[in-house]
Amino acid sequence: MKNFAINILLLAFTFLSLGTTAQKTKIGNQYYQITVYNFSTAEQQNTINDYLQNAYLPALHTQLVNNAGVFYPLSNDTADNKQLYVIIPLKSIEQVATLTDKINADPQYLSNGKTYREAVYNNPPYKRIETILLKKFSMASMLAAPKLQVAKTERIYELRSYESATEKIFTNKVEMFNEGNEMKIFDKLQFNPIFYGEVIAGSRMPNLMYMTSFENMNAREDHWKKFGADADWKRISSMPHYQNNVSKATIILMKATDYSDY
Repeated sequence: MKNFAINILLLAFTFLSLGTTAQKTKIGNQYYQITVYNFSTAEQQNTINDYLQNAYLPALHTQLVNNAGVFYPLSNDTADNKQLYVIIPLKSIEQVATLTDKINADPQYLSNGKTYREAVYNNPPYKRIETILLKKFSMASMLAAPKLQVAKTERIYELRSYESATEKIFTNKVEMFNEGNEMKIFDKLQFNPIFYGEVIAGSRMPNLMYMTSFENMNAREDHWKKFGADADWKRISSMPHYQNNVSKATIILMKATDYSDY
């Protein structure tokens, strides 16, 4: 009987530990690095894609950085300034600081990325690069690939940036997603959220960014109609505490490249 009781206690402790681990998996820190390539020509686009597909993403995977997303805005079809977005999850600020050095020490990366890395000054592979660094919302899950039934190249990915007038007002909007339960509405309506993060380094601060995903454009429109009509959204969006906390919203609809991890 004594041994039985001890075994029960050990089993209970094991389940408690697993529960605590699962909680940490959801609530722990995570950082996101968004790299935006700006380019104008088909040659530049091909060079960037070849570099990302055959050099950069394999090097990330070697460093155990998985779920690297590569996306292009639908507006590229008509825009003079075209863009490509690379989104990677990172475990810590230390990893942000050391990742580039580790990748540059990878001989396979150096070989596969030679055309891109050794481009000459009068034929660069891009016009400019922008890097945005984000920290995961405290109550958000870790970055996750979407659970959609269609091929990734058919999906619509929506990246949103919400700017606020001041840092204090920005904190209020982040609170609206966390304690205000705005994220729970996205989960309830199956928006297939990929990440939520507050920008800690970027050109449009203070702002937050998040990404959702849909099987197609019709599904995206249907989801947002349901969101706007949702009783929980109407309740929190009408609360005086959460008024005027977004000064500018930028919406970018995108498609994944065929080599993107999700």
